[in-house]
Amino acid sequence: MVGLLVWLVIGGVVGWLASIVMRTDAQQGIFLNVIVGIVGAFIGGLLFGGSINNASITPMTFLVSLVGAIILLAIVNLVRRGAIR
Repeated sequence: MVGLLVWLVIGGVVGWLASIVMRTDAQQGIFLNVIVGIVGAFIGGLLFGGSINNASITPMTFLVSLVGAIILLAIVNLVRRGAIR
């Protein structure tokens, strides 16, 4: 139960930071920030070949999650608006 709570909090922080970098923070609420952070962590894990689902939270896994979330928001912006901000 604690692991799930930690993933939700870290996912929220990662999603929030990614939305600030991509300038979509005003469009998203806390729920979408958590979703973006968790999906971004999954995408980052796939792209960088590491399994962050089984890893402990380190600065490297946090950075991989952040990069994955930024990539996710860039793809969403590209599909929505036809341009990456």
